[in-house]
Amino acid sequence: YKFRDLTIEELKNVNKTYPNFVFSMNTYTFKDGSQKDLLNFSGTIPVKYAGNSYNIPVCLWIMDSHPFAPPICFLKPTANMGISVGKHVDARGRIYLPYLQSWSHPQSTVIGLIKEMIAKFEEELPLYSLSSSDAARQSELLSYIAKITEGETNRKAKGKIGGDKDGCFNKITVIGAGDLGMACVLAITAKGAADKVVLLDLSEGAAKGGTMDLEIFSLPNVEISKDFSASANSKVVVLTVNSLGNAQTYLDVIQSNVELFRGIIPAISHYSQNSVLLVASHPVEIMTYVSWKLSAFPKSRVVGVGGNLDTERFQYILTHLLKAEVLGKDAWIVGEQGEEKVPSWTICNSAARQIETVAARNLREKVANRALEVLKGKGQRSWSVGLSVADMADSILKDKKKVHSVSTLAKGCYNINSEVFLSLPCILGTHGVIEMMKLEEDPIVLEKLQSSAASIHDLQQQLKL
Repeated sequence: YKFRDLTIEELKNVNKTYPNFVFSMNTYTFKDGSQKDLLNFSGTIPVKYAGNSYNIPVCLWIMDSHPFAPPICFLKPTANMGISVGKHVDARGRIYLPYLQSWSHPQSTVIGLIKEMIAKFEEELPLYSLSSSDAARQSELLSYIAKITEGETNRKAKGKIGGDKDGCFNKITVIGAGDLGMACVLAITAKGAADKVVLLDLSEGAAKGGTMDLEIFSLPNVEISKDFSASANSKVVVLTVNSLGNAQTYLDVIQSNVELFRGIIPAISHYSQNSVLLVASHPVEIMTYVSWKLSAFPKSRVVGVGGNLDTERFQYILTHLLKAEVLGKDAWIVGEQGEEKVPSWTICNSAARQIETVAARNLREKVANRALEVLKGKGQRSWSVGLSVADMADSILKDKKKVHSVSTLAKGCYNINSEVFLSLPCILGTHGVIEMMKLEEDPIVLEKLQSSAASIHDLQQQLKL
């Protein structure tokens, strides 16, 4: 367990409040067939319904990234009990609650989870008594449910039921079913970038964020889920979520996003340990840094969308609108998103650039300024960002080794000594950033990069991570 002391302390509190729970270590089998030894506890929780008192048997599995990832919860019905499938319980007895979806340490605790479980079950009782004949017919199903909740289901059994070949696919998970998340799903699907796309909808209530329309007009190879385990074995995970809290200051907004990511990143890291995290949430530089810290992934596998869209537009404007094809070839938008972004060029044509006349340099600056003026009139709509994300995901999944301007760890570059993420031209491949391209030594660009790094670092120092 990564956070052993925190986990032990919390489970001591559970044992004090619910002494009937029995703790044990067992092997849990995930949807993709992977297995892990996890701590779990089972027992009964008291529920009052229609004037009667019931003891509802449950089993909770504690993830190895606890308390930053929520437990996996099941009902554990006896032979004379049937499962009442509803909005909080599925046919296997898996328990789904808003508390689990919005899990965020330290506000979320197992005690709090059990209290919500009791409250929801008092609104809708999850189990009912079976007649003797029903109980007999139920026995085979119960044995299968028992295997799931005790972690004994194996790959062969899954194969017979219908199989789960996620490990063989180029799979992308998009987290967040808002406008940007939907745009990413549609763009990735249209581009044919992945064999399977999972849209993880974290919103409360049914059919929020337009997912109902995706279900109505079902797209091939697109799955909508509220369960983090559906993301298992993704090669790319796209983060589009932003907190919608009532924050008062810019720092409060960022901190609210940090709390949101605290409940997401550890779970995603667990289910897709070899994935590339592609961050599109705002502010992208800081949220990419937060994703890197919370996931403990190598820096190469945590990438922000950064200046990729602006760069593609900038190159297009130079090449097609201003007819400056030579300038457009190695041009990039670098630094941080927004007003602080700055145009730069890589040193691919450095030999030619070294003999540029003052007039030629002035012309380049004038053309770049004209391109930036055109660029200012182009807002970043959800669908345009979605197209940019799809292009980057395609480069990663297909190992294209294409250069993109992405948010990457800039420490050690351009006299930047702090851990900050800035947009810089990088070659993307299967494992994320393969190599960073070198920029021309332009004093104005270096000053902008260092200024952005300082302001971003200052904000990060004020966050509670």
